[in-house]
Amino acid sequence: MNKNMSKHNALNMFGRSGNPAMNDATFSNFTPESIVPGQTMTLQGTVNKTGILLLLVMITATYTWNQFFSTGLPETVMPIAIGGAIFGFGFALATIFKKTWASVTAPLYALSQGLFLGAISAIFELQFPGIVIQAVGLTMGTLASLLVLYKTGIIKPTENFRLMIVSATMGIALLYIVSMVMNMFGSSGIGFIHSNGLFGIGFSLFVVAIAALNLVLDFDFIEQGSEQGAPKYMEWFGAFSLMVTLIWLYLEMLRLLAKLRSR
Repeated sequence: MNKNMSKHNALNMFGRSGNPAMNDATFSNFTPESIVPGQTMTLQGTVNKTGILLLLVMITATYTWNQFFSTGLPETVMPIAIGGAIFGFGFALATIFKKTWASVTAPLYALSQGLFLGAISAIFELQFPGIVIQAVGLTMGTLASLLVLYKTGIIKPTENFRLMIVSATMGIALLYIVSMVMNMFGSSGIGFIHSNGLFGIGFSLFVVAIAALNLVLDFDFIEQGSEQGAPKYMEWFGAFSLMVTLIWLYLEMLRLLAKLRSR
């Protein structure tokens, strides 16, 4: 009984998904007055809006990608990339805390993150030719595979499954934050995070797996919202939430492939 209570408390604390955009309160605070008949969240609408956000990411990513390869110098795009990351973080926070703004802030998030991803991808591509198309292919393949596994019921987001993924996600986030703080104070950080040794590659494989399994929790959460008749603007929020996980997964794929290619 105590075990079940602790699991329940942990899920309430962190939400049903490791994705910070998703939590138990996301779909629970809607009143009948806030929902317009015929204007409710649907799975197809969320899929369509996810496609729009992916297109926006690609547009701005192409810009910083081309800017980098026109000079071959990271300093030509890094200010834009850093600005995109900062603005993207700001728009992400705005979307999480003000979900009714999602139709505006989610596209702005996608455009901002595209600037960052294009620059980072170009730098990786210069070092390891062909790595970006591999990372994109693996990310999209993982998305499709997990969607099939989820829809067929092979992977079920049970309470224990959620607790495991959420706990692992929070642990990874804490590890990255500690490493970042250590770097800020002149330390080399936590070495195995960036190492291309067997332990470093094993760590990256673990992070990729956790990022991928967060997609299952996102699928389930969006489906719950559709079944509960959440307002239409939640389609944008659901699409944004998927983008957060997909971008994380893509970056971790890049890191893993770079470690493998550098050996």
